[in-house]
Amino acid sequence: MSDTAVLLLSTLAAILPTLIYVGVIYWVDRYEKEPWWLLAAAFLWGAVPAILIAYLFNTMLSVPLLLLLGNDLGTAAAPALIGPPVEETIKGAALVAIFLFWRNEIDSPLDGIIHGAVVGMGFAMVENVYYFVETFNQGGVEAWGVNIVLRAIVFGLNHALFSSFTGLGIAVGRLSTRRAVKVGLPLLGWATAVFLHFLHNLTVTLGNGFVFVALFFDWGGVLLVLGIIIWALLEERRWLRKYLAEEIALGTFTLSQYTTASSSRKRAVYLLRTLLGKGFRANRRAANFFLQCSHLAYSKHHWKLFQDENSAAEIVALRQEITTLANELRQ
Repeated sequence: MSDTAVLLLSTLAAILPTLIYVGVIYWVDRYEKEPWWLLAAAFLWGAVPAILIAYLFNTMLSVPLLLLLGNDLGTAAAPALIGPPVEETIKGAALVAIFLFWRNEIDSPLDGIIHGAVVGMGFAMVENVYYFVETFNQGGVEAWGVNIVLRAIVFGLNHALFSSFTGLGIAVGRLSTRRAVKVGLPLLGWATAVFLHFLHNLTVTLGNGFVFVALFFDWGGVLLVLGIIIWALLEERRWLRKYLAEEIALGTFTLSQYTTASSSRKRAVYLLRTLLGKGFRANRRAANFFLQCSHLAYSKHHWKLFQDENSAAEIVALRQEITTLANELRQ
């Protein structure tokens, strides 16, 4: 194959799995989808600046290691000792930026996982293109195909897994009332990301039977995050049922609307029926109603934790908006 063909096919092999993974990550957010622009910005940070900055620092910091350990041992050790802290710190910078400038978008632990996973997917996609091309140049078509299967499928969720722990730590810290947790959990999340990344790189570098150790910890980590996601979704559903139930007596919406708004399955059915029966605009009005209901429940939960003025004002504004939307949906 020509160099151009290898580059194009490698890019395609990196993009297609990424689209599937990101689609699943977006779908998981059942009650309050994150703004598309925020997810796009997080993805692009991972795909472009993070890759370039990581390459620069990985190269710079590998030099002392090569001088200390020698070329062969230093080259083998650098991916495990240099790459994980450098890459998880740079990916984590986007998550810190979300916390500093758009912290209102962090409503639950699930949001942190999603933000981190999307940054990781952006990073992994571009990194995979590089390794696919490099593997073809060194080992030919067969090695290229094996590398695609390993990096895009077998270990395809790794970078999303690592940075999701950083995002989770930031989100849990953001929602905690304890100062020690606010400071400690983001650091613990980052440290977990670095450790899992280190463990993967170390075992893959050692090769042979150690690859199975990498598989065990990588997919064990994915299952752990999946368990946390399920727990977070159950918590969000509990918030919706608890805090929205209080709104029925206030006349914010009807019992029937409450029942639909507090169930992701009933929301989906209602939106589909609205789209088929009343058209796209009616479907979007209903989707906005459900979104604002989620915002109201999360704001009430936030106010319960912190009793802050911003949450109190947001609750009043959301209640008024939802009342108007609920009346429109009944027409």
